[in-house]
Order: sequence, then structure tokens, then C-alpha cells
Amino acid sequence: MQNIYLAIVLAPLVAAALAGLFGKTIGRAGAHTVTILGVAISFGLSVYVLNGQLHGDPIYNAVLYEWAELGGLSFEVGFLVDHLTALMMVVVTFVSLAVHVYTIGYMHDDPGYQRFFSYISLFTFSMLMLVMSNNFLQLFFGWEAVGVVSYLLIGFWYTRPTAIFANLKAFLVNRVGDFGFLLGIAALATYTGTLNYTLTFEQADRLAGTSIEIFSGAHWSLLTFACICLFVGAMGKSAQVPLHVWLPDSMEGPTPISALIHAATMVTAGIFMVARMSPLFEHSEAALSVVITIGALTAFFTGLLGIVQQDIKRVIAYSTLSQLGYMTVALGASAYGAGIFHLMTHAFFKALLFLAAGSVIIAMHHEQDIRKMGGLWKYMPITYGTFVIGTLALIGFPGFAGFFSKDALIEAVHASETPGHMLAYWAVLLGVFVTSLYSFRLLFVVFHGEERMDHHTKEHLHETSPVVWLPLVALAIPSVAIGWLTVGKVLYGDWFDGSIFVRPEHNPLSEAAESFHGPAQFVAHGFEGPTIYLALAAFVTAWFLYLKRPDLPARWQQQFSGLYRVLANKYYFDWFNENVLARGGRLLGGFFWKVGDEMLIDGAVVNGSAKTIGLVASVARNLQSGYLYHYAFAMIVGLAALVGWLVFRT
Repeated sequence: MQNIYLAIVLAPLVAAALAGLFGKTIGRAGAHTVTILGVAISFGLSVYVLNGQLHGDPIYNAVLYEWAELGGLSFEVGFLVDHLTALMMVVVTFVSLAVHVYTIGYMHDDPGYQRFFSYISLFTFSMLMLVMSNNFLQLFFGWEAVGVVSYLLIGFWYTRPTAIFANLKAFLVNRVGDFGFLLGIAALATYTGTLNYTLTFEQADRLAGTSIEIFSGAHWSLLTFACICLFVGAMGKSAQVPLHVWLPDSMEGPTPISALIHAATMVTAGIFMVARMSPLFEHSEAALSVVITIGALTAFFTGLLGIVQQDIKRVIAYSTLSQLGYMTVALGASAYGAGIFHLMTHAFFKALLFLAAGSVIIAMHHEQDIRKMGGLWKYMPITYGTFVIGTLALIGFPGFAGFFSKDALIEAVHASETPGHMLAYWAVLLGVFVTSLYSFRLLFVVFHGEERMDHHTKEHLHETSPVVWLPLVALAIPSVAIGWLTVGKVLYGDWFDGSIFVRPEHNPLSEAAESFHGPAQFVAHGFEGPTIYLALAAFVTAWFLYLKRPDLPARWQQQFSGLYRVLANKYYFDWFNENVLARGGRLLGGFFWKVGDEMLIDGAVVNGSAKTIGLVASVARNLQSGYLYHYAFAMIVGLAALVGWLVFRT
């Protein structure tokens, strides 16, 4: 099996190297052929691995080779393949394969065609290294690799100043999170003497009773400190408040990478990491409370921002932020299985929505402002149909993939006993209404109502090519069916046994598992709760505001201009970062430069010592006149002083 695991990881890497280094030689067709083949190999083998796990294959946990050893700490490269890993491998490679095929149509006129295929294949390799790792060193390598490649992809159109600003912003914000992540790893390695997951988890009970003194007189639980630091890393990668500001700006990259980043790879890395670290987080109620509170704030407040966005991709981007908040809330509620299950279903329908939005952008000649769209359903029936499926999955319509994961997640949060769970419950419950409102707003404004595009665009409107819409159909299928096929086994069965650890007193899914009697009964049970009716109320609201009375939103915008400005300015997070943190940092740096460097170091120490020596030298130079009587006078004065001193002593 080791050779299969190596092939899964290395196939996209080899393809990325071929497309990147020999792109001119193999041409456009060669670049997309070799990268699609590489990801297809990874996907096929990942399905084989998942099937083996389904049929009882043992957990694979082995070191491939030891890279270095320092002070008894071993730096290794190895794989841990269990049910959690196998699930993530299939999701990552399937979505990546759909994005690779879609890219042929979306980027066909771009001069950086081969380079783009190289980047997205390298991105897939990085994510696979992350999810398959069995130690913190390899996890950190994959963690940083997806960050570096995302930097390259967000700024792919490097002639655009907005793209360069966006990729720099993503890079810097993630460095903040990664600093905390590295501190958490260092704390664990210091007290365990190992970077291996299994060996670390075996010491969890001992670590739970260990305290550290961060500040003088302030004692912290070691695991609380380490888990919060690890979660800070997850806040950066998975875009949780306040480290969420980079993700909407990442829309400056081409649409295929928007789908790949937001659906199955980079932003899910933090969710996966916390689930993998469940044996540690379960020993710290304080850390879980931080996780569930941050997730609740992200789920509700970033969802509100999607209501006022006018860019088709940014609406979906804020949807991603909100759904990541849902997953984080599940992790904080100790419902790790529900969080990963929502990660899986979300990957399919969110990739579908992004790629469908890209299809609209192609047809609209790269226009992204939804105010210049409308009535597109007549011209793009396949894109419209798949977009409807993605929307219904996103809002949690009964029977669609998002319903199974979101409904179970909300129930689990309600049943949780983590401090802050009621705040989180109301946040995710009200978030259902918000999600449905901005989703149907987008659907109605783009595909229904008045046609607002210019005459030239309207004349050339038509459905995109099969290479674009076929991946949409491929993603629409699991967006409908995956919940029916997996909810019993993955969510309420024993799928994560041995992969995720939950303390018996923390398990909010146990009660629901006892009453689960199949997906059909689960769907019927959904009509007994409030979520479907909140989504329906939002549908009616969106229909009335954007189809029946489209004049009302503009009127309300004027009446509630203060609230609108807060939402339009994204709660002023960007303003605060740019005008307080960034400008404050520059002012502080300028102060240290002027006062510390120029005045004290250069002025007082370096130049001051030189000036002092020069002053002494100038005085001494005047004493060396060259006249004999000056020297004789100095000798007499000196002799008189010496005699006077001797007389005074006696």
C-alpha cells in the first residue's frame, strides 16, 4: 500500500513539474493533459483506498524516512491513512479533478495557461501532503505549501494591482495565524519530545495535568495553551474572525482557483487539523469554548455581509466564510464528525456554485457585477439548473447534501454542553435565514427578473462549452446524492472510530444517533424543526424584495444608510487593519528609526563617540604648538603641581 500512497501524492507533483518546467515544450494541450492525468490517478487511487477502508483495511501509520534528528527530536516524513484521511483524499482529488477539467474552458485564452495548470496541480499535492501526514513537521510543510501556492494563484494575474494587494494580504494574514500554529506545535514538542501524532496523543492525559507559566504568576494548562495556539493557525487558514479578511479578496484570482481554495483545499485545512487534533482538544474545555465562540461569530456576522455584495463571486465567498463558521462551531461542540461531514458536502456544492458563477462570467464577457445581469436562465439552462442545485444544497433544502450536514450540525450544537453553545446555536439557527436570503437574492438577481446587460453582451449570450458545464454536472450529482449515501455511516455510524476522539460526556451526536433510522426518516424529521421554515421565510423575502418589489432594497438602503455602511465596509475590519495596525506599525517603525536608530545609535553612540574623539584630538592638537618655551612652561607647571601635591601629603 505504501507505493499506492506515494503515487497518490507524487502524481500531481510530477505533473506540476512537467507543466511548469516544460510548459513551452509540451504546449497547452500537453500541460492540461499531464496535470489532469496526474490528478485523475490520485483520484482513482484515493477511491481505491477509501473502498479498502470501507471493507476493513487496517489503519496505515508508518514513517517513510527520517529526514533529520536534533536533540532527540526526530524529523520524519510519513503517512497516516485512516477513515478521516481517506475521506479527505477523495474529496480533495475529486474537486481538484473537476476544477482541472473546467480550467481548460475558463483559461483557454490566457497567456499563463501552462503556469496555471502547474500551480493548481502543485496545490493539490500540497493539500494531500497535509491530510496524509502522520506528524507535525509534515503537517506544517503542507500547511505552508498551500499558503505559498495560494499566494501565487491569487496573484496569478500579476499585472493587476488589486491581485497583488490581495495575495499579499492573504500571505500576511496567514502569517499571523501560522505564528500561533508554530507556537502550538513547539509547546507540544517541548513537553512530549516527539512530533509524531500517535506518540503525542498517547500523552494527552499527562499533558492535561501539566501547567505552564506564560507570564510571571500566570499558570495555564499546557493543553489549553497549545490548543488555542493551534486554533489560531486554523483561524488564519480557515478564515475565522478576525483573520477572515483575506478570503473575500482572494476572488481576485481566476474563478477555478476560487473554487479550489474555497471548496476542498486551503480553507478546509484548519477544520481538518482541529478534527485530527481532537484527542488534545477534548482535554481542554476552555479551548473548545474559544473555538465554538469564534465559529459562531463567523457563521452569523460574515453571512450578513453576503446580502450587500454586488460581485457574484464575493457573494459566494462570504457564503464560504459563513459555512466555515458552521464547521468550526461543530468542532467546538465536540461534534467533529458533523463538522467534517459538512466539510465534505460543502466541498461539492460550493465548488459547483463557484464554477457555475465562472460560467456566468464567461458568458457575460468577464462581467461580475450582478446589477448588470438578469434573466440569464433562458440563455444558460444548464448553468442555471446546476446553480439552482448548488443553491438548494447550500440553504439546506430537505434531501440535498447540505440539508443532511447542516441539520445534524445544528442539532448537535443544541445538544452540546460546551460553554457558549447556546450563543452558537442561535447564531447558526439565524444563519439559516441569512444564508437562504443572500443565496436566493443571488439566484433571482442573476438568473431572473429584468435583463440589465448591454446590447452587445445580450446578443452573444449562450450556454458555455461542454468542457465548462460538464464539471458542473459532475459536481451537481454529489450535491444531491452524497447525503443519502453517507449520512448513516459517516455521521451516525462508526466511520470516525479510531480517527476522531470524543469524550463520552462531550458527545452531542450520541442521542441523535440512537434515534436515526435512515436518511428518509432524517429528511422527514427535518420538517419538525425550525430550519426549513427559516429557509422558506428567507426565500419568500428574497422573492418579494428582488422580483416582486425590486425598488424596496434601494429605498431601504437609504433609510438604513448607517447599517448599510457598516455592512458595505465589512464592519471596518479592513479599515482598522490598514489605518490602525498597518499605519500604527509604520509610525512605530518610523519612531524607532528616527529616535532609536538615527538619534541614539547613529547620533549618540556611533557619531557621538567619533565627535568626542575628534574634540579631544582638536584640543590635544592645540597643545602641540612646536615652540620650546611652551613645552618648558608646561613642564614647570607640571613640576609645580607635583611638588604641591607632595607638600600637601606631608
